[in-house]
Amino acid sequence: MATTSSHASSAGRTPGDRSDDVTATGAPRPGGAGSLAGRTVSRIGFGAMQLERLRDDRAAAVALLRRAVALGIDHIDTAHFYGHGFVNEVIAEALRPEDDVIVVSKVGAEPAHGGPVPLRLAQRPKQLRAGVEDNLKSLGLDRIPLVNLRRADIGPGLRAEGDQIVGIEDQLAVLTELRDEGKIGAIGVSNVSPEQLRTALPAGVACVQNSYSLVSRGDEDMLRLCLDEGIAWVPYFPLGSAFPGMPKVTDEAAVVAAARTVGATAAQTGLAWLLHHAPNVLLIPGTADPEHLRANVEAGAIVLDEETLAALDAVPTRSGDIRLP
Repeated sequence: MATTSSHASSAGRTPGDRSDDVTATGAPRPGGAGSLAGRTVSRIGFGAMQLERLRDDRAAAVALLRRAVALGIDHIDTAHFYGHGFVNEVIAEALRPEDDVIVVSKVGAEPAHGGPVPLRLAQRPKQLRAGVEDNLKSLGLDRIPLVNLRRADIGPGLRAEGDQIVGIEDQLAVLTELRDEGKIGAIGVSNVSPEQLRTALPAGVACVQNSYSLVSRGDEDMLRLCLDEGIAWVPYFPLGSAFPGMPKVTDEAAVVAAARTVGATAAQTGLAWLLHHAPNVLLIPGTADPEHLRANVEAGAIVLDEETLAALDAVPTRSGDIRLP
């Protein structure tokens, strides 16, 4: 598996930039070329969480990842707590050094069997260190190119309580130590407020992962801050969410109309809007289905004209949040 890494970072390129337009395997970059942790990547990557659905068919999971690489994906987002190491182990099996794929993982939670959700928070510094060690082991790496700190005091999902309420400064301190030790290459942050991001900037932030989509643009100012600071914006829930109480991009009439105009699905149109919206946006849509993977990659080729973009930009931001027990 590739282990190329750096804690430098720079913003993604514009959709029309043709430099670095193929991956190490010679595949065209879906969505064009962007930048993450100091290296060129395809702007459409792959979120590996749903590979857990293929636990009973490991060969299919490996084949899906090989297909992703063949389609030009060279940025994979994962975590040891996805399937209690299963997803990472499949990634380690599927990827080859010559693929030159950057594997990004995250810490801040750990597997929890038998609970209301299959994970629990692990926010304390010693838990973050243990999480990095778990990821190194299950990925079979000596160094993880980029590790995201998944906070738990804003955004959808679990909320920190008791000893899981930890200051971001203490968390960044241990991640900086791990970077200095050579166990991680770069630091990212997830589920952060603008104030927390500014606190984190001196540590050297390579990317931000917050919930963000066409219908949930509350973090617009932070996206622009990332653009100014040369930080990649890697949204999760890029099409909204199927969870009750959260809006869905594909339900919007303007998105459906735009999809008709460009000859794509509403989901592809929602992803294409994100790529057009800001040059530092990188996408990591996930799936366990080869056809869905292909459709996600093809979203990178969709061109939205000014009239269509204006119609999509006019879609109002909708509030919506879920808090898991």
